[in-house]
Amino acid sequence: MNRILFNFFLALDGVAANKLRAFLTALGIVFGVAAVITMMAIGSGAKESILEQMKLIGTNNIIINAGAEDEGDEQSSEETAATSTVSAGKTTVPWSPGLQTSDIDAIVYAVPGVTKVSSEIVIQTQSIFNGKLRKVKCVGTTNDFFDLNNLKIGQGSFFHPIHEKNGEAVCIIGKNIQAYFFPKEDPIGQLIKCGSVWMRVIGVLDRRIASSNSLETLGIRDYNDDIFIPLHTALIRYDNKATIKKKHIGRSRNNEPLRNYHQIDKAVIQLEDSKQLLAASEVISRILKRRHNDLVDYEIEVPELLLQQQQKTQETFNMVLAVIAGISLLVGGIGIMNIMLASVLERVKEIGVRRSMGAFRSDIVLQFLFEAVFISLIGGVTGIILGVLGARIIASYAEIPTVISSLSILISFGVAATIGLIFGIVPARRAAQMDPIKALRSD
Repeated sequence: MNRILFNFFLALDGVAANKLRAFLTALGIVFGVAAVITMMAIGSGAKESILEQMKLIGTNNIIINAGAEDEGDEQSSEETAATSTVSAGKTTVPWSPGLQTSDIDAIVYAVPGVTKVSSEIVIQTQSIFNGKLRKVKCVGTTNDFFDLNNLKIGQGSFFHPIHEKNGEAVCIIGKNIQAYFFPKEDPIGQLIKCGSVWMRVIGVLDRRIASSNSLETLGIRDYNDDIFIPLHTALIRYDNKATIKKKHIGRSRNNEPLRNYHQIDKAVIQLEDSKQLLAASEVISRILKRRHNDLVDYEIEVPELLLQQQQKTQETFNMVLAVIAGISLLVGGIGIMNIMLASVLERVKEIGVRRSMGAFRSDIVLQFLFEAVFISLIGGVTGIILGVLGARIIASYAEIPTVISSLSILISFGVAATIGLIFGIVPARRAAQMDPIKALRSD
């Protein structure tokens, strides 16, 4: 142990005697380790971001959004002629009834493996309680909506089947609604006015914590600001657009264009097997196209497949970064070996003196190995600091999520030490194999 410690301190003296050369030698390790830290931070951040988005949208889901019919540039003249009908000498374009609950029933009947279904009707209105007024979104939906969106109840309960069946005036409020209207009292059982209807609060959702970036990327509302009512209640007590016919489209009471003729605004279909998502989305598209008279006034999305593609792109990016980091570390290791070989040639007489005074070959090997590892660790520590700073700068200015873990720091530190050890072996062995007599004779 004493011999090891003696060689250890000799190596420290050797590195301290050439500080600038040691630092310049370690630059390759600095950039390599910094690249590793940054790469792992970006990779971990992207993975957490994707997992957060998966929690927000659920898994194995197909989303159907109601949309306006594309006019003019979607259909060619042949397609328009094929889908048009002639009545009393005039050409009439087929009319779509819009996205309806009956469409969702047809999809559930035709598509196998459906586990949950959620329909949504979003009503822009104002909510009033105890003299306070707030603009809100009143969302008509079912209990499956909360399961599909991983929303938990904090107080009270979800909808009872009787609420849905009878169209009762009950609601579940988001956490921000509770904080605004009921900061110091229990909201359960209270009556809150949504538009022209008084609703009895039966539940409060737990707060949904999600980054604004994830919400914006996925096009998801902040459910903490919403009020939820049974779907049948929304149709009975507010507006059932299934009663809108073709003659109503294009004008309203105020002679304004009547844009939204869909009975429901959105539907989410969850399948049992993720492998069937593409096939099921194709079947759903055909069903809706047939039921909507070949007019595409809806959008079908498969968020999980989009996220998987995003993850593959991120993994490719991480591989490129890993290659760059590996090249930097390799160059740094070669630099260490080169400088250590030059150091051996400069210190031939020192090696000869040590050998003549009783030092073993193992002592010489340890001394030069320690020096190589020290130089590598200097680069490793500096690279870790630069990598952490770089990851935080990227997160702040490039708006790319980064997560710095202790594991990535330990791996980088270990890689730096290993490189010093591997690339220091050759110079150390060459120093140890010198003939001490010839070494003492050298100038």
